[in-house]
Amino acid sequence: MTNVFIEHFDDGIEPQLENLGGKGASLVTMTAAGMPVPPGFVITTSAFDSFIGTTLVEQINELLAGLDADDVAAVDEISAKIRALILECPVPEDVREATHVAYERLQSQFATQVPVAVRSSATAEDLPDASFAGQQDTYLWLNGYDAVTEHIRQCWASLFTSRAILYRLKNDIPNEGLSMAVVVQKMVNSSAAGVAMTLDPTNGDRSKITVDASYGVGETVVSGTVTPDNIQLDKVTLDIITEHIGEKHVELICDAATNSLIERDVEEARQHVRSLTDDQLTAVAQLAKRAEKHYGTPQDIEWSVDADLPDGENILLLQSRPETVHSAKKPAAKPAATTGGFAASLGLSSSITSMTASFLKS
Repeated sequence: MTNVFIEHFDDGIEPQLENLGGKGASLVTMTAAGMPVPPGFVITTSAFDSFIGTTLVEQINELLAGLDADDVAAVDEISAKIRALILECPVPEDVREATHVAYERLQSQFATQVPVAVRSSATAEDLPDASFAGQQDTYLWLNGYDAVTEHIRQCWASLFTSRAILYRLKNDIPNEGLSMAVVVQKMVNSSAAGVAMTLDPTNGDRSKITVDASYGVGETVVSGTVTPDNIQLDKVTLDIITEHIGEKHVELICDAATNSLIERDVEEARQHVRSLTDDQLTAVAQLAKRAEKHYGTPQDIEWSVDADLPDGENILLLQSRPETVHSAKKPAAKPAATTGGFAASLGLSSSITSMTASFLKS
């Protein structure tokens, strides 16, 4: 049952950024739009606010007062103190109970217990004029309620990592009123994953879709662990314009024995072929277009191929956020039409991984 502390993706409630954070609001919105989103729920900012209370927030604000963005050592010290306070503070019983009920409701949708991801969703992330991707924590392949609650607290604490504090300082984003929601979502058994942008990240050309893809979980793509496949497609026809096969030497996969992620070498033969089939690549591009149409602005999406689902149903949308580098600019005037259609792309597009912050580890 939904209450002030919990909102399930499919409850049909109008998503509010101040309650669900950027990631949570996006997932609820995408679910309502019928997009293929793994099921889950959001522990709202009301839960965080109840947890942090008056006493703890006063201690945090006192520690943050007067911090200098150029004094990284001081920021690191204050970050460690704040996170320790959060990890030691007891969680109110009504928050714990609401979370337990929500977790059991999610698990009741499956024949056996499924692992989940626990993902930070700050109220200041994924805004049209700022990108906080990767600044707070995400935890994967968690089993059982105790593991979930432990990592919810870790997500709350990650609101005050050194990186997050520095970003807010440098961008004049106030700490007052800052809050954190947390997403709990069915884990995707990812055989391939990556990111896609509904434009060319090198020049903002909105007639293109650019896809980065690799084997396993998408963390290897956005963290730069591997050089992913980089494919650029025409947004209208979905024809491939340029394609670069990356050196995908490792993959993160689920170990069935421990139900945890392990890094595995990719055999030589698979390293040199595209990690997506033609049909899967088309499906990813179509999903990106659908997200852009829904939100009305160029999107930077995270997607995955779920090995547990049949072809045609296995491309899942993990996150969609506004592209923040080019989309705020006025589109360039289109050139006069020619018999050749869109102008050919000059050379290979560089990987969009370098244009997006670390996602992971939705």
